[in-house]
Amino acid sequence: MTYCVGAMLKDGLVFASDSRTNAGVDHVSTFRKLSTFSIEDERFMVLLSAGNLATTQSVVTQLNERLDGLSGEATLFSAKSMFEAATIIGTTLRGVLELHASFVQAQEGDPFASFIFGGQIKGRPPRLFQIYSAGNFIEASPDTPYFQIGETKYGKPILDRTIKHGMALKRATMAALISFDSAMRSNMGVAPPIDLLVYRNDSFKADLRIDVLDGDTYFGTLRRAYGQGIMSVFESLPEPSWTI
Repeated sequence: MTYCVGAMLKDGLVFASDSRTNAGVDHVSTFRKLSTFSIEDERFMVLLSAGNLATTQSVVTQLNERLDGLSGEATLFSAKSMFEAATIIGTTLRGVLELHASFVQAQEGDPFASFIFGGQIKGRPPRLFQIYSAGNFIEASPDTPYFQIGETKYGKPILDRTIKHGMALKRATMAALISFDSAMRSNMGVAPPIDLLVYRNDSFKADLRIDVLDGDTYFGTLRRAYGQGIMSVFESLPEPSWTI
């Protein structure tokens, strides 16, 4: 299982993913689920993946191997818009599933995967998409500024209350990390390291990319402060008038 978040803010984009992959309690591994595709000063794209690891790795590998354009197919480097780039990813995902899905399902496996894809091409605004296993996708907007994939339910209430299109990038990274804390407290399938990337509009580079490791000082401080804050607010709430 995994957990990934992508948010579109007025000043840029925030991406975060954990690195936990497990196939049962006795087979736990670490794999990066955040990939970047960039041309200096021209385009910068980020892809987060969740679901069947073989499926997501096949999609990312094919996207990388086609970047030279020798196959004659449209690539993430030739796409004229982020919408076209998202379409390329969706088509690639469908192709992988057409080849392998029936065989994986015959072994009682789940072949499906999903992605969060965002970035910017020069001369155009940043955009953020969620790509489904069917290869179709939806786009983020100021009214719906974030997407989640993977083990989403535990971190969603945090993001619903905090993530706003107009908020500062640094505050958005804090909200993302707190949502990871909630996911990790409730699901052992989500765990550090957390791959965190921040993109500022028109920079065409990763303005911040760090691994938040298990035992990270700031993350530990944030988790404790948030937990203590919840208890403080809870203790201050008015009690009901019911007789119990």
